[in-house]
Amino acid sequence: MAIDIAEIPTPAYICDLGALERNLHTLAAVQERTGCRILLAFKGFAMFGVFPLIRRFLAGASASSLDEARLAREEMGGEVHVYVPAYKESEFDQVLTLADHLVFNSFSQWKRFRERVWRSEAKVSCGIRVNPEFSEVKTALYNPCARYSRLGVTAEQFEPDELDGIDGLHFHALCGQNADALSHTLAAFEERFGPYLKKMRWVNFGGGHHITRPDYDVDLLCSLINGIRDRYGVQVYLEPGEAVALNAGILIASVLDIVHNEKSIAMLDTSAAAHMPDVLEMPYRPEIVGAGLPGRFPYTYLLGGLTCLAGDIIGEYSFEAPLVLGQKLVFLDMAHYSMVKNNTFNGVRLPSIGIHDPLTGNTKILRKFGYEDYRNRLS
Repeated sequence: MAIDIAEIPTPAYICDLGALERNLHTLAAVQERTGCRILLAFKGFAMFGVFPLIRRFLAGASASSLDEARLAREEMGGEVHVYVPAYKESEFDQVLTLADHLVFNSFSQWKRFRERVWRSEAKVSCGIRVNPEFSEVKTALYNPCARYSRLGVTAEQFEPDELDGIDGLHFHALCGQNADALSHTLAAFEERFGPYLKKMRWVNFGGGHHITRPDYDVDLLCSLINGIRDRYGVQVYLEPGEAVALNAGILIASVLDIVHNEKSIAMLDTSAAAHMPDVLEMPYRPEIVGAGLPGRFPYTYLLGGLTCLAGDIIGEYSFEAPLVLGQKLVFLDMAHYSMVKNNTFNGVRLPSIGIHDPLTGNTKILRKFGYEDYRNRLS
């Protein structure tokens, strides 16, 4: 992303429209080769300022709450698919008015709400989320098929006599993985649920597909999709969030102070805990333009966040020259699972949100956050 960061107030997320469009072209090509429909998963990326671009390529959006469903219907358009681990009685009728597909996490939820679905004037296609009891996700926090998982129905708990009104099956077992992981997961899914899939109109492969990564095996993905479609005659859906925005955004931060406690520690105006929670939850070490691993360059710093959380540490990085107060650092791949997960812990303000258009060279800030955004979350 060739962008002049000198005049951008920090912290700020900047989405590169060129990189985003390249990802979308890759996803559109998969749709064209297979007839599948790809949805933007709002849980990974929900920057509605770029929805006009996204809707040119994708079939719609997947939502995991009433508010995400409303955002999908009002701002995104296209198909709106909703899956909630447990629907609230007070919200269900409103969700019904927004959704094209409703996925239920259990047969008890389906039996509780199906009469309301059938009585509704809305034409909603319903599905059941299943747990294939297989996953190659290494981080337990992100493994939907871990032991005792609350997400999806296992084969043992499946109720084939309660499928009247159910049009599809949904599974989600991946997290930023390649097509080989999907291949292994599909084998487990078909073994446990293949007989029921023959009665369905659609199947949803969920998210976690890293389709826009350079080494992703797109040919294998297309083969897997076509195989399921041909064997069962179903419409296939995928709902990646990360793949849509992969490497399509940055987070710009500034150095506020440098302190010493055995190591040199640079205090930034951003935060792992507040602005990039996956750094602590996954955990992972984001890349910074011009920086390297500790010791690669002469000057090594521990980068600390702005909150008072003791563990608000982004990581240790080395630089070719000493950091100075006011210097700006650019964190890469900060579009997905950042804006959707950030928070105002300690009253730390959220980063501004902007876009960069490589065709014109223009960078525009779409949204700034202030005191009211912090205050209005409380009472």
